[in-house]
Amino acid sequence: MDLNLLRVLDVLLQEGSVTRAAARLGSSPAAVSRTLAKLRRAAGDPLLVRAGQGLVPTPRALELKDEVATLVHRADRILGPGPGFVPADLRRTFTVQAADLVVSGLAGSLTARLRAEAPHVEVIFVPESTEDSGALRDGRVDLEIGAAGHHDPETRTESLVRSTVLGIARQGNPLFSASIDPASFAAADHIGISRRGKQQGPIDAALARLGLHRRVAAVVPGHPSALILASESDLVTIGIAGWLDPLLTALDLRAFAIPLDLPPVELGLAWHPRTAADPAQAWFRNHVRAALLASS
Repeated sequence: MDLNLLRVLDVLLQEGSVTRAAARLGSSPAAVSRTLAKLRRAAGDPLLVRAGQGLVPTPRALELKDEVATLVHRADRILGPGPGFVPADLRRTFTVQAADLVVSGLAGSLTARLRAEAPHVEVIFVPESTEDSGALRDGRVDLEIGAAGHHDPETRTESLVRSTVLGIARQGNPLFSASIDPASFAAADHIGISRRGKQQGPIDAALARLGLHRRVAAVVPGHPSALILASESDLVTIGIAGWLDPLLTALDLRAFAIPLDLPPVELGLAWHPRTAADPAQAWFRNHVRAALLASS
């Protein structure tokens, strides 16, 4: 049974008039009359019959009246807008995928923002190892923070922050004994950062264009490991401007401009359209967006 037929029947039973029912439904009397004819055929009963200037229900229609009204009301509840969203009442766990450097610079301010409005909300941060695995599509991750470009075609993305790649070394590193140029930068031993163990990236391509090559002495899966290793050796690593100050101070590290033409790092959000209209998800994305912009 077409739900629209039941809706028309519900209004007809309330109004007792094709003309008034059409006005309420935003339709025409002729269209409502045709629908009534379909209802009569489906029910095997006249349902409403002429009585003077109006229509009166048959005994069968009176039996159906309350049930039809209940069905239409339930359908409106299911298909209509949800109840008003109140963050303080929210009890939800959100899962966010992000690089460890982003998590270290974002988690504190984000959780403070969330707790101020929704004290029962929890956030789980997972590493980028789930990238390219369909985690957004299948719901294992609610939101990704990072560089766009690897997502499924339907994924929604929003670029928010453009950051510069900086070099990082301990304060007493011999690299700082003279001005840093491409040759001296390439001559230093480096720490690569790759969760997949890759030894080369945009830096190597930029050096190659100048006829230079660097030695990657160690590859670690994340920035914290790279920063600790750099603080304990003469190895050089990299980081993203705007996210490093507390760690640099704590580990006695120094950032410097890399003397190469490197593309900026763009950070943004990615989410699946399945969650786009959910008010809790939209509220959470707004807070992540604000925290990301404030932390950069």
